[in-house]
Amino acid sequence: MKAHTKETQATMTPQKALQFLKEGNQRFQSNLKANRNLLEQVNDTSDGQFPFATILSCIDSRVSAELVFDQGLGDIFSVRIAGNFVNEDILGSMEFASKLAGTKLIVVLGHTSCGAIKGACDDAKLGNLTSMLAKIKPAVEAVSEPQDKSLRNSKNLEFVDNVAKKNVALTIENIRQQSPVLKEMEDNNEIKIVGAMYDINTGGVSFFE
Repeated sequence: MKAHTKETQATMTPQKALQFLKEGNQRFQSNLKANRNLLEQVNDTSDGQFPFATILSCIDSRVSAELVFDQGLGDIFSVRIAGNFVNEDILGSMEFASKLAGTKLIVVLGHTSCGAIKGACDDAKLGNLTSMLAKIKPAVEAVSEPQDKSLRNSKNLEFVDNVAKKNVALTIENIRQQSPVLKEMEDNNEIKIVGAMYDINTGGVSFFE
């Protein structure tokens, strides 16, 4: 499989980009990688890059976007931060990726048993981590069940995963509210913004469309 070119990127639509990722995750789950010569892709992308998607995911070592979607060099912009939330710098990166570099899809990818989500559920305090986890707290508070405080912590994995899903949804809301550039592009059908969850037990990605 060749690296994307200006021509192949130009033929990409938001829906086609999403389908590419879905097919890539199916290959990953089946342990069937697309045939790629990565060194050839290094050479092919040396004069420019034409990725088709931007993926915001967690720093978790088990959730590498390039691997779980079976993509090669030059295919995706990968933005990674614990808890997969957005701030001004990440939004600026997404605006560059979409408006200037031509990606057609933004995916906010959460995952099961997320350590950052667990930390937010437990109200963990540690250096700079404290203020970072505060950005995930709205998702914790938005999940109403269970109401029993003794069950609203990292030991309750169902609660943790529900918070992770809510965090994805709130992150997408924040993208639309805080980036007029991306909101306008989505409204004009130039890009699609979707959420997804990666299951660390199966390797599967579920998209929220």
